[in-house]
Amino acid sequence: MAAKKGSTPAYKCTECGWTAIKWVGRCGECQAWGTVVEAGAVKPRTAPARHVERPAQPISDVDATLAAAAPTGVGEFDRVLGGGLVPGAVVLIAGEPGIGKSTLLLDVAGRTARAGKDVLYISGEESAAQVRLRGERIEAMARTLYLAAETDLATVLAQIEQVDPGLLIVDSVQTIASADIEGAPGNVSQIREVAASIIQVAKEKNIATLLVGHVTKDGSIAGPRVLEHLVDVVVQFEGERHSRLRMVRAVKNRFGPTDEVGCFDLSDVGIVGLPDPSGLFLTRTAEPAPGTCITVTLEGRRPLVTEVQALLAPSGQGGSPRRTTSGVDSSRTAMILAVLDRHCGVRARDSDCYVSTVGGVRLAEPAADLAIALAMASSLADQPFRQGTLAIGEVGLAGDVRAVQGVPRRLAEAARIGFTRAIVPKGSLGDESTPQGMDVREVADLASAVRLLNIAAAPAIGS
Repeated sequence: MAAKKGSTPAYKCTECGWTAIKWVGRCGECQAWGTVVEAGAVKPRTAPARHVERPAQPISDVDATLAAAAPTGVGEFDRVLGGGLVPGAVVLIAGEPGIGKSTLLLDVAGRTARAGKDVLYISGEESAAQVRLRGERIEAMARTLYLAAETDLATVLAQIEQVDPGLLIVDSVQTIASADIEGAPGNVSQIREVAASIIQVAKEKNIATLLVGHVTKDGSIAGPRVLEHLVDVVVQFEGERHSRLRMVRAVKNRFGPTDEVGCFDLSDVGIVGLPDPSGLFLTRTAEPAPGTCITVTLEGRRPLVTEVQALLAPSGQGGSPRRTTSGVDSSRTAMILAVLDRHCGVRARDSDCYVSTVGGVRLAEPAADLAIALAMASSLADQPFRQGTLAIGEVGLAGDVRAVQGVPRRLAEAARIGFTRAIVPKGSLGDESTPQGMDVREVADLASAVRLLNIAAAPAIGS
């Protein structure tokens, strides 16, 4: 129960500050579990006025060049950050273990050091020798790149004071602990203290800082939510563990857009930026195969040409047929199957259905619906599409094909790669002109799209 008037709150939520007069397992405000701890009486305090050392000045007199972004040398990372690292900015980089966070940051550290800046790399998970071995492997060696394996906050702050770097990297913030705070490294109180101390030093000394953060099982950043509010930029690593593709996107960015995505290829020699990643998501075959269809998805503002593969086969088991997906939403796939069956006469209800993407990319936007549906129809008919054909559009429950955003940009990317035929929702182009050499067909419903693609085995689809 919340504290009543006149009561002395003895417990406080470390996430949101909610108070209670007795301990509870779940916060009554933010609904977080295990965050209510003993806090004692809350005494109101008023800070006395102090002498102003840096008086306020008109906004037109502020020197904006002090916040100019400096490129890191990794183009895809700079794209996500909004041009590079701003002096004094604190960037939190989160992702699953082994996804490539440390490799990317060590590459950034090496490039920044070779550009003439002092770089301090604090490792709380590996020894300095282990970090050096990785640095040699990815060619990140530099004389002004300093390594320190530390887990004590006071020692980390002393290292920063001694080196006075232009770039600071802490890997990771959950492994650093303060002797003044009770609890093991990684708990809520420790993370808050460590992050606040490092951020304060970064702002005072104008040091660009990169913090590595762990994630929980559901993919959210471990630690208090206030950690994301304290930093200037939050960057999320995405990608399948068994795929080479890694995507980096900004969830929060005070210095640039949050709709940019960086693509990287994780290989034996490190992590390499992919300015043109569309080739990873296509199968290079001489002839098109049944059950495949190409679409163009938007990752932020970047169009990516992606291949969808579907396999529909007679179910060999009694009961419900299997529905297996990889890289696409299973619920949306089931919905598309139902629309095909009801409105297009594609009898897929008794078939096992397998849908996957090429290259490990994940299609989350509805613009891939039409490509998924046509790949299913192609597989059931055992007939491939014409070479150079792609499909873009959202499929509705009534069998209609709805318009999606950015169709001209998607078609321009597809034309650049060499595609010559596109199926898009009716009215998608508006006043925009079609790319030169591309035959664009507009459809209003899914049945029209299936007929337009001229799948030869029409009786098999409708029977």
